[in-house]
Amino acid sequence: MRIDLLSPASFDGGQPHGQFGWLREHAPVRWHDEPDGPGRRGFWAVTRHADVWAVDRDFQTFSSEPTIMIQDPASEAAAFGPYKMMLMMDPPEHTAFRKLIRSEFTEPSARLRQARIQELARQIVDAVIAKGECDFVDQVAGEMPSFVIAELMGLPLDDGRELYKLTEIIHTAPEALPPGAGGQAVMKMFEYGGKVIAEKRARPGDDLASKLLACEVDGRRLEDMEFLLFFLLLVDAGGDTTRNLLSGGLLALMENPDQHAWLMADLEARLPAAREELLRWTSPVIYMRRTARRDTELGGQAIREGDKVVMYFGAANRDPAVFERPEVLDLSRTDNPHIAFGTGPHGCLGQHIARIEIDAMLREVLTRMKDFELAAPVEWLPSNFISGPKAMPVRFRAA
Repeated sequence: MRIDLLSPASFDGGQPHGQFGWLREHAPVRWHDEPDGPGRRGFWAVTRHADVWAVDRDFQTFSSEPTIMIQDPASEAAAFGPYKMMLMMDPPEHTAFRKLIRSEFTEPSARLRQARIQELARQIVDAVIAKGECDFVDQVAGEMPSFVIAELMGLPLDDGRELYKLTEIIHTAPEALPPGAGGQAVMKMFEYGGKVIAEKRARPGDDLASKLLACEVDGRRLEDMEFLLFFLLLVDAGGDTTRNLLSGGLLALMENPDQHAWLMADLEARLPAAREELLRWTSPVIYMRRTARRDTELGGQAIREGDKVVMYFGAANRDPAVFERPEVLDLSRTDNPHIAFGTGPHGCLGQHIARIEIDAMLREVLTRMKDFELAAPVEWLPSNFISGPKAMPVRFRAA
C-alpha cells in the first residue's frame, strides 16, 4: 500500500484509516521519508495504541522539544527568540508553566461554567434556527469554542470569532495557502495579543489574561513573548477539538441514522457515552511529534537519538487490540480508552471544558434541529495536523 501521511490530500474526507490499518498490522512503527531534504530526513510513524500511549507518557525518552510539528521550526520561529510555547516544553519546565493556568481548567472549575456554556449554545442555535440552513462549521461548531475562550480571556465575543479564523489559517497546510500566509496569521495573533497585554495591564480584571500577566514562574512575571505564546496556544488549541468534534460528529450521525436514533431515544442518559465515542471516531488532532533524546527501541525498531517520532491518535483510536469492532460507530460503547485528548503530562488541559462545550452544543442542536441533510459537499480542512470539515453547509427543520 502507498503510505503518505504528509499530503493533506490523504486527510481529505477524514483520517486515512486504510493506511492506518495497514500500518498497524504490518509496520506499526514505520520510517516515513520527508521529501526535499539532505541526508536522513523523515520520521517514525507510530500507529498502535500501546505504542502511542507509551511515547506520549515517556517524556524522559521522547521530548516535545524543539516542536510538536513534523516540520522543524520555520524561519519565522526565530522571532520568538529563546521563548517556547508550553506544548514544546518538557517537565519540569512544562509543569511549571502548566501550573499557571491549571486551576482554570480543572473539572470543578469547568463545571462552574456549565450554565453559561449552555446559554451560549442556545444563543448560537437561536441565530440559525429560523433560517433552516447554515454552514454548520462556521455558524455553529466554530462559534462555541470561540466564545468560550473569549470569555475566559476577558475578550469581546466577536473578537473570539475573528481569532478563530486565524487559527484555521495556522492549521492549514502551507502548500494550500499563499506564501507566508501561516506566518502572517501568527503575527496577526501576536498583534492582537499585544493589545490585550496593554489593556489588561491598564485595567486588569478577573479573567485568565489578567491572571497570566500577574502570575509568576520561577519568581518572575511572564515576559511579553511568553504571554503571547500562551495566548496563541489558548486560542489555537481551545477550539480544535470542540469545533471539529461537533462538525465531524454531526456528519457521523447523519451517516449513521441508527446511531442517531439510539441517542435521541434517551439523550441525557446516553450523551456521555456518545460523546466519548464521537471523540474516538473523529480524533480531531491527527498527530503529535516527539524527538528521541537517546537511542532506544520502539515496536521492534531501533530509534536513534534525534529521530522524529510521530504519534497518530486517529490510528491508535481504531486499534482492534484495544477496541472491539473499532471500524463501527457504536455510541453505546462503554469500554472506550480513546486518547483523542492525548495522555501523560501533555494530555489536553482543556478537555473538561471541551466536554461541557460538546455536550451543551449536541444537546441544543439535536433537540432543536432535525432532518439534517447536506446542502453541498463537505469541504475538509487541508491539513495533516487537524482533522475536520472546513465548511459543511446543511439544511434542517426546527424541531
